[in-house]
Amino acid sequence: MPDPKTTSPATNPEARVDPTDYLHPQTLSRLETFELRARMIVEGVMSGMHRSPYFGFSVEFAQHRPYVPGDDLRHLDWKVFGRTERLYLKQYEQETNLDLILLVDASGSMNFGSRSYASASGTGAERSNDGRSNWTKFDHATATAAALSFVSIRQGDRVGLAVYADEILAMAARSSAQGQWRRIVSTLATHPVDKPTDFGRVVDQMLAKLNNRCLIVLVSDFFEDPEKLRTALARIRHRSHDAILLQVVDKREVDFDFDQTAPFEGLEGEGRLRLDPRAIRKEYLQAFNTHRDAVEKAARAFGFDYRLVNTHDWLGPPLAAFLARRNAQSKRSGPKR
Repeated sequence: MPDPKTTSPATNPEARVDPTDYLHPQTLSRLETFELRARMIVEGVMSGMHRSPYFGFSVEFAQHRPYVPGDDLRHLDWKVFGRTERLYLKQYEQETNLDLILLVDASGSMNFGSRSYASASGTGAERSNDGRSNWTKFDHATATAAALSFVSIRQGDRVGLAVYADEILAMAARSSAQGQWRRIVSTLATHPVDKPTDFGRVVDQMLAKLNNRCLIVLVSDFFEDPEKLRTALARIRHRSHDAILLQVVDKREVDFDFDQTAPFEGLEGEGRLRLDPRAIRKEYLQAFNTHRDAVEKAARAFGFDYRLVNTHDWLGPPLAAFLARRNAQSKRSGPKR
């Protein structure tokens, strides 16, 4: 992409957090009526009403399953063992809140943006608090993450966040407590780094911290080797988590409507190259669309949801429509066992 001459969100943890820098109030008012449901994890609506389609060890007996090494021996059914000489565990349905885990990409490529800050933020300001006049993919990703966390916290769910590049850069531990949304917004004020994404490493770091099934929302441009992405998604599926992939792209990345020879600079250390964009537009668009299709196919292959998010589109309507569709899917499919 031509050098956007961007700077990054402020990193001072003591700076005043202004939520309007991350989410337009009109977006909040549109989203708050929707329920975020992971169709493979819960079928309830509000806190205390989420019934897990997986099995825990609560009060309502569901069924037996064979013992496997590592299972808690306290839940062995010794009466069944006495009759069959086989080890079985009692399984129970449990009431549970939805745990939402947001993973937001802050690698170098997320620092690109061609939309004006004034048209995107909805605050009326011409520039961001740190002086930027352009709205980057990272800005759009943080707004998306703030919207999703807002919806979930409003319905009493626990929400956690990790901002990452080649490793996790900053985290907000899972919580549904008062003030969690502001902690998430503060964590989103992480400086994007001039590094590539190491999605596999980040997923491994996050999975090591999870001891229950969660809905993991990945917000990134996914400028990553599709095979490495697929391998990481396989590990998420293997651990029985649900996932949503939100691929954030800039309109100029999609259209490649540059018409003058200019220096194109890689934002993750690739260097600068002077090119005539008209000469490579066809090949670029083919490569871009092939990569986008590969990301979507990788998500769909594991039963995960995927959506392309354009930074030049208004955040509220497409995000609200996506949540409504997901909610409808949850109602249709019900719990999976």
